[in-house]
Amino acid sequence: MTASTIKLETTATDHHLARMAALALGLTVLEAAIPSPLPGVKPGLANIVTLIVLTRYGWRAAAWVSLLRVLAGGLLLGSFLTPGFFLSLSGALCSLAVLAASQHLPQRWFGPVTHSIFGAFAHIAGQLLLVYFWLIPHAGLLYLVPVFAAAALLFGTVNGLIAAHFIASKKLFIHENHERHEKFPA
Repeated sequence: MTASTIKLETTATDHHLARMAALALGLTVLEAAIPSPLPGVKPGLANIVTLIVLTRYGWRAAAWVSLLRVLAGGLLLGSFLTPGFFLSLSGALCSLAVLAASQHLPQRWFGPVTHSIFGAFAHIAGQLLLVYFWLIPHAGLLYLVPVFAAAALLFGTVNGLIAAHFIASKKLFIHENHERHEKFPA
């Protein structure tokens, strides 16, 4: 059997997750063009996509989308294996770990907004820990924590509200039977 005869079986879900990963990557590239008043303070627009995927498909799919976004974003933006790439990766890994735990909280009180806030705080905590243990091992780094925490709260809330809007409208979802697509026809 040659490589040209191997055919992978894909589903509508696979196609939708690929589109969501591409959307997250596009938002990452767009965000890179936005000037930042303080290095490391960005809105995290691609996290909206991660929250939508988490709600619709679960943690494993959200992890794939998030990690593909970090890897492909690093390659596209030319930051692969640079400190910026590892900062993004550490933030994504910490955020995914918190999202894995937070998705088991009661849905009555915890939803996309709280998941987004938890993820934003975990993301910035992971980045600050990496900066402290690898790049700048100085206690003066603690002076930046309130600024980053305020940014995490603000952007986490806004991103969570945007994700909640899309989740409620179901414009980015496949129907339950996975045969038809509402926004993106197959």
